Amino acid sequence: MNTMDGNLRELYQEVIFDHNRQPRNFHDMPEADRHADGHNPLCGDQLTVYLRVKDDMIEDVSFVGHGCAISTASASLMTEAVKGKTVAEVEALFKDFHALLTDIPPERDFGKLAVLTGVREFPARVKCATLAWHTLHNALIGEHTPAQTE
Repeated sequence: MNTMDGNLRELYQEVIFDHNRQPRNFHDMPEADRHADGHNPLCGDQLTVYLRVKDDMIEDVSFVGHGCAISTASASLMTEAVKGKTVAEVEALFKDFHALLTDIPPERDFGKLAVLTGVREFPARVKCATLAWHTLHNALIGEHTPAQTE
């Protein structure tokens, strides 16, 4: 690994650690008009995603729960990435983000979400990184069965 790759990996790890230690939008949302639960039985991650949607726009989003560093950081980064976007934009981002971690990623600027690309190297951890996204999707479509990554 060259120095540039090592520096980038360290930066990505620091962003993940920061979002795990101090997750953004980590709180209940009593005024939510949509919510869904998610569970990853493989490593015990559990979370609830809350949404407030107005005029087809994600007006507010939050989550609560517990999980590994990857799961928590991904949920935190997800909330920042989707706030203010339309439901269609969020669904497209979910699809592209999933492809980023599991398949051939589309040409797109993932912003801070790019810090999770290293998870591709660890297939078992992809489930941790995508749990919040599957849960968000369930909240958007009104699915009340808990999202699972198994």
